[in-house]
Amino acid sequence: MRKTLVAFALLGMASFALAQRVQDVKGNHAQLYPTKDKAIGWARPGGGGAQNISYHGGPVIVSAKHVSIFWGPSWADGSGNLNPVASEMLGFFAQFGTSGEYKVIKQYSGIQATNLTNTFWWDSSAPPTNVSDTAVRNEVIKYFTNGGGSPDASTVYSVFLPSGSYSSYGSSTSCGGPNLQYCAYHSNFNYNGTNVKYASLPYPGCGGCQWTGFTVAQNFEHFACHETREAVTDPDGNAWYDRRGYEADDKCAWSPAPFLGTGGFGYQWEWSNAVSGCVKTGQ
Repeated sequence: MRKTLVAFALLGMASFALAQRVQDVKGNHAQLYPTKDKAIGWARPGGGGAQNISYHGGPVIVSAKHVSIFWGPSWADGSGNLNPVASEMLGFFAQFGTSGEYKVIKQYSGIQATNLTNTFWWDSSAPPTNVSDTAVRNEVIKYFTNGGGSPDASTVYSVFLPSGSYSSYGSSTSCGGPNLQYCAYHSNFNYNGTNVKYASLPYPGCGGCQWTGFTVAQNFEHFACHETREAVTDPDGNAWYDRRGYEADDKCAWSPAPFLGTGGFGYQWEWSNAVSGCVKTGQ
């Protein structure tokens, strides 16, 4: 997202007209994926004279893993059987790390194609209607303290919110909230000495966070694709981005059009320095 350093206390005054990077008072960054009407959408396949992203010295996640955290009773039945959307998300993550759509990012600091795994945890408790960033972090910590073990710095922990709840970051919100600005985001925080990477994936229940013809699961996959790759290529906000502060996924957000790719799942295009433009897959 665009590299804009803003104190968390001032987020209420921020205008998220484009994808932006914001920073809280502890120095942790958050990267908000804008709704499609607010996206920059200037990159195209081939890219012409568009500027490549560059390396700024920070770490990447070379061999990433992933955990899905489904928060809310509607994600499963009384026997713990996941609903169709959650089940499809596990299928997406089970193959994403070795797919061509993921392999595009191998060109950045030696990132490897990897089995992200389909590890998950279902928290049957009901989230609040307004799920703040603090609540999302606490839900990740709850996973650790409820059998998830010690945090792992190479794992991205994605928190999926149900219909009826919305995400908020400062005064900006996702679908269902009073100030719709974004569809998802990823960030990081320190827990017991580990730099934890996580994503907030709110229910895509409004037109600004839906793509024509996509199912609910495919819309979730589209955002999970974006947030996971960004958490891998720029986990701390100091690795790969361009001179305007846009990361590889930001440069292709919403345009070219999200597509159905490997496995029939939903994806977005990814910036490739190799061709100076957006591509669907890599080698």
